[in-house]
Amino acid sequence: MKREKDFNPVSGYMMLVIAILIAIFGVVAMAQSSPVAILFMAAFLFIMPGFFFLNPNSSMVLTLFGEYKGTVKTNGFHWANPFLSKKPISLRARNFDSDKIKVNDKVGNPIQISVILVWQVRDTFKANFEVDNYESFVKLQSDAAVRRLAGQYAYDNFDKEEEVTLRSGNDEVNHALEENLRNRLDIAGIHVVEARIGSLAYAPEIAGAMLRRQQAAAVVSARFKIVEGAVSMVQMALDHLSKQQIIELDEERKAAMVSNLMVVLCAEKDVNPVVNTGTLNH
Repeated sequence: MKREKDFNPVSGYMMLVIAILIAIFGVVAMAQSSPVAILFMAAFLFIMPGFFFLNPNSSMVLTLFGEYKGTVKTNGFHWANPFLSKKPISLRARNFDSDKIKVNDKVGNPIQISVILVWQVRDTFKANFEVDNYESFVKLQSDAAVRRLAGQYAYDNFDKEEEVTLRSGNDEVNHALEENLRNRLDIAGIHVVEARIGSLAYAPEIAGAMLRRQQAAAVVSARFKIVEGAVSMVQMALDHLSKQQIIELDEERKAAMVSNLMVVLCAEKDVNPVVNTGTLNH
């Protein structure tokens, strides 16, 4: 398999001077009705199509009757054999923001996901001859990589927090996406500068149900923390009362005190106290 190779063209400025001199000699020969004027004009017409210029981070792929001759990457004004076919290829970094596609995640939930890809051409031979159209190739392979990525991870996991998901595992997920795209785009000579998930959401048909599930999980988690803190505070209160010998409580009164404190500490609204003006037994 061929690889990219450099092509060193002739300086365009030098050939421009030669073309101007040939044109002058041709005009003088025509004025003198000399038959060599035809040769001068033919040489001038042959030279002119060979001029081209390159901007920074640009390249020109040259082929001669279907044979690859090399790639010019030096910016400036150049000249090459006019019979050479010239195809410009940009070497600049490009952004590709894919459309949102609907796929199923690892557990089968339909989600909408898109990718943001920064890429550039590194091997002009592969980009020009190994694939039919490298720009379309990048788009199609990006969609394929996103579909494969979505099948490897769940969108979210409410039961196993340690499991990497599309929503929580940003670094690992984006790294897996980059590696997948590098392997896919290497055949086209494309270098992946950066790849990351651009948009991620549940599909509309399950978005409402999943939102309620997330809210329920958040409420359960908050309740767990509240109860855990309340138990600690009740234990601390009982230990403090016992240590300071402020009051002696039997098991029944301890149970009543624990019940009242748990109600006060765990209630969603402020508790209205009921003042007992009788004895402790009433």
